Order: sequence, then C-alpha cells, then structure tokens
Amino acid sequence: MLPLVTIALLWGHDISSAGEARTQAATSAQSVPAPQQLSPEGQASLRAIIQARNLSDLRWPDFNDYGQLMTEFYQSYEYSLPWVRGMEPSAQAQQVIAILKNADQEGLSAEDCDGPRWGDRVAKLKPTAPQPSEADAVRFDAALTVCVMRYVSDLHIGKVNPKHFGFGFDIEAKKYDLPGFLKKDVVDASDVAGIMAQVEPPYPGYRRTIKALQTYLELAKEYDGEPLPAVKGTIAPGDSYPGVPRLIRFLRLVGDLPADANVPEDETIYQGPLVDAVKSFQSRHGRDSDGRIGAQTLADLNVPLRQRVRQMQLTLERWRWMPDAYQKAPIVVNIPEFRLRAYDEKFKIALTMNVVVGKAYDHSTPVFEEKMAYVVFRPYWNVPHSIAKAEYFSRIARDPDYLSKKGFDVVNSRQEVVTSGTVTSDVLEQLRAGELFLRQTPGPKNSLGQVKFIFPNDYSVYMHDTPAQEFFSKSRRDFSHGCIRLGKPADLAVWVLRDNPGWNMDRVRAAMNGGATQQVNLAHRIPVLIVYGTVIVTEDGTVHFYDDIYGHDASLEEVLDKGYPYPG
Repeated sequence: MLPLVTIALLWGHDISSAGEARTQAATSAQSVPAPQQLSPEGQASLRAIIQARNLSDLRWPDFNDYGQLMTEFYQSYEYSLPWVRGMEPSAQAQQVIAILKNADQEGLSAEDCDGPRWGDRVAKLKPTAPQPSEADAVRFDAALTVCVMRYVSDLHIGKVNPKHFGFGFDIEAKKYDLPGFLKKDVVDASDVAGIMAQVEPPYPGYRRTIKALQTYLELAKEYDGEPLPAVKGTIAPGDSYPGVPRLIRFLRLVGDLPADANVPEDETIYQGPLVDAVKSFQSRHGRDSDGRIGAQTLADLNVPLRQRVRQMQLTLERWRWMPDAYQKAPIVVNIPEFRLRAYDEKFKIALTMNVVVGKAYDHSTPVFEEKMAYVVFRPYWNVPHSIAKAEYFSRIARDPDYLSKKGFDVVNSRQEVVTSGTVTSDVLEQLRAGELFLRQTPGPKNSLGQVKFIFPNDYSVYMHDTPAQEFFSKSRRDFSHGCIRLGKPADLAVWVLRDNPGWNMDRVRAAMNGGATQQVNLAHRIPVLIVYGTVIVTEDGTVHFYDDIYGHDASLEEVLDKGYPYPG
C-alpha cells in the first residue's frame, strides 16, 4: 500500500481530476517554433533507435516496455523532433530536464532519469555547439522522450505493478495515454512543472511524506551516521553513558529533542529532557515508550538516515498504486502500523483504532482493496480446514469431548449440525478428510467476538471483534491468522451503519449482546483498503517509522534495484 502505504494511509480533501488541472495550466497561446525536421538519414536513425528499443546513451538502455509508445509518439510528429527547435533544446525540454534532475525530491531517482547526463547532451546542441550534428539531436530527443515517459508513469502509477507482489490493486484504469499526454499537455506547455504537479497522487498524506522525504534528504547529508556506542544491558534514566553527547545531537536533528531543551552538550548522564526525547523517538518507531535504551531502541537509533530515506521512497511507491479518488469515504488499515482509520465524507479522520493483523511468515494479511457490504452480529466462526488441522484435530483426538467444552459444532457442507458433543473416531476421520467441518457457536468466547465486517474478497479476509483483548496493549500486534481484529468493534459498527436508520450505539450493543445471529446490509458499500506503509506522516508533520514485518519493503527494494524495465 499502498498503501502502501499509509500506503495510508491518511486521506484529505475531495480531489479534482488531473485533466481539469492540466487544462488550467494549458499550453501558451503564443506561437512556438515547429519541431525540428529531419533529413531522410536522420529519420532513419530515429526509426532505428525506436525499433531497437534500446539506446546506449541511457542509464537504463532497454526501453522495450515503452517501444510501442515511442512509435506512436514519433509517428504523431511524422518523425520530427518535438523537444528540439532550431537545433537547440526547446524551452519545454529545458523545463523537463530540470524536473528530471530533481527527481530525488519526489521520491524517485535522478540517476534513473539520467540526471547527470543531461549537461553533456545539451552541450552538443545550440547555442553551446555552433554546428550541432543531426545525430546528436536525434539521440537527445529520443533519450528525453524515454526518460519523461518513465518519469510520468513512475510518478503517477509507480514503477512496479503491484500485482507482481500479489497485491490486490489494479493500476490499469489509472494509466495515461503517454504519447497523447506528452503531445497535448507537455511538449508545448507554458508551465511544464505545473502539469507534472498534477501527475502525482492527490492525497495529503502523500504530500506530507514528500515533504518529510525532502527534510530527511538534507538531514542525511548533515549527520555523519556514526553509530552510538554499544552497551551491555539497558541504559536507564540516571545511568552514565558515553554516547549521550551524540544522542543529544541526533535527537535534536530529528526533532525529538526540542531545540530549546536545556541539555548540556558535554553531559554524560542520561537524564531529564533527553529521557523524554527518547520516549518520543520510541513512540515514533512503534515501540513501547518507556525511556529505557535497550538493544531494540539502540538498534533503531543506529539506523542510518539514508535508510530512512529509502523507507520513504518505498512507501511513496506504494502510495502511487492507490486509486485516484473515492465516491465514498474509505476505511484504511495500515498493516505495519497495526492501525485502522475511517474517514468521513470530507475525508477527515472520523475514527481510529488499534488492530491485530496476521502473523508474519505464515499468516500474513494480504494487501488489497474491496468494498464493505454487510455486518454480522453474533457470528458463527467456520473454522478453515488449515486452522482445524493445525490446532484442533490433535486436541479432539486427545479429548473427544473437547468441542463441546469449547462451544464448537461439527457440521456438514449444508451447515447442518452433525454433533455438538462427543466426537467419534469416524467423525474425526471425516473432519480430517474435509468432509465435515468445525463451527464455533456465537457468544462472548467466539473467536470472532460479537461482530464481524464483511468486504467480499478473494482472500477470505474480514474484520472482526475478538475475546483476546490482551494483544491490543502490545506495540507489535501480528497475532491473527490473516483476518483483522478490531480494538473498537462497536465504534466501527456505528460508523459503517451511520446511513442505516436507527443504528446508534445502543442498538449496536444490543445486537452484539443479543441472542440471535443478525446480518445487516450497509445502505452504501464502503471502500476498504488494506495497505502496507512503513512510514506514516501524520497531520502535525510527525514522521513515524515501522518495521517491515512481512518483508514487503525488502522485496520491493530488490526489484527496484534491478532497474528498468520493471515488472508490469
């Protein structure tokens, strides 16, 4: 996520279409020079580059994934050079090059956009070169087209298709007609930067992450990154620690220690405002904020800032997978943060709560989007065969009355009860074979609690209440089999049923504690996004970092490091 990220992660205002904004920043009415015409030899050279789908001048020469788009673009210009006018770069080309050189500030890579190479290319054309060659102009124009197509696509929908990672986000509907977009909106635009600003995701949370990235890029240059001294055991308030001066400098730099805090720079006792600063740092990194510097906190403090920059870049990539807008306010669960946020019709946070997500390594919660359709009060729990096999069959074998003690039925495929009491060896064999099934009856001890929220999906994942309340007090909360356990299920039920007449908190509580199972269809389906962002920037600008619990950051980074062309 989405989105990861963050995604999501944090929504804001309603969003106007990029097309409307581009119209406002439309091309200048003033006449502009015609694209550079080529000789037959020059056209042949340009065609050869496009047909080869490879240009050795580029940092990433293989542009096979953009080959057809390049053909369409240059066919529309009858194989002239739209970025070259009078054998010199057009004003728009110069603006595009400035944007490509600044790609790092947008969470992309100036190196990937050939940032260091544009100076030499421009120098081969007028006015620097008195007699530029047509061959240099052709290679310049082709390189710029490839790079700007990549940049626009990367900024709008991300570099890698999320389906490559098995994520349930569809970016196809978001894709631009790149040849048409460049010709209509960029090549002759009076304000290329204004056009490009409309390409980015329109969410306030995305913009906050961009701003934080730009800050951390500067901080990474300022801080040398020398690690804090290792210690045995834990540093508690009042202890002497030789790393205190460096700790003071670092926490001031990242904002946890206020600039006006009265802490002597040559201090070696860990105390006072510095303890509060460590608590702030721990909270921002998803830890218990006890102010004690143990192995985990020391490891967090020693993460290089350039690595934090990389985390932001990966989260921004997932932001770009998000749909452009929603007709209804969404519910967003950010897996690494273990947090749910529900948004109102003005895209302001209406409800937030802690959640428990799937266990890392074997029961991870999937990343996808769907729409919530209904709520079930007093639900049964139909135990998946994989869970029954791993956790229940051996218990039944040891104690044939185990199910009756725990409130389970054995049912057939029609949900008809076969037994609620002693399980015979024959019934157990049918359970093992998948011919019969386990079902937990409604009640306070039911694993789904008193209410579940259904958004039909291919992963059989839903949100639900839980009797296991002890997990919500932990800082790391990946304990489920993949579904999402809610810290405030009644509050979410009131919120999702707000358009269903009469469903206030009293009625929700009565339904949860009643005697019958009850399904309530929502008056309007609500978008649900399950996203994955290890960096969240809240409305006050505070930057939070979370562990890559499922390894999705590592997988994305591995793909990105291979360079173009990317999967998807």
